Amino acid sequence: MSDHGQLVGLLDGIEANLGAKPKEASADNGYLSEPNLQALADRGISAYVATGRAKHPADGKRKIGGPLTQAMRDKLKRAGWRSRYRFRKQIVEPVFGQIKQARGFRQFLLRGIEKVRAEWALICTAHNLTKLARVA
Repeated sequence: MSDHGQLVGLLDGIEANLGAKPKEASADNGYLSEPNLQALADRGISAYVATGRAKHPADGKRKIGGPLTQAMRDKLKRAGWRSRYRFRKQIVEPVFGQIKQARGFRQFLLRGIEKVRAEWALICTAHNLTKLARVA
């Protein structure tokens, strides 16, 4: 399933749950699309959306995507090591990698949104307890 159509719903969910819209958003390239970038701009959210993995990052001649995609590519390139997007590698991504690799969690065993939420809560609880046990 593609993430392209999920970004606006996620933003709405954040606003509904927290009572305020986010000032910034960081997303992987699964959420990259011109409509998503436009929705972020329309909402006044400073966005950092990955524009894909480049095999040859120094090759700046390629112009793939629309004007908003190209502007995002330029924004990320200009920021370099100061880019806010780099924090995803430190905060979000390792947790999913650890859950998938160390816990062997590749797919949900239960079906239905409530059961999946409960299963995910159990996986996250086990992950956090394991981390706490190592500290103690």
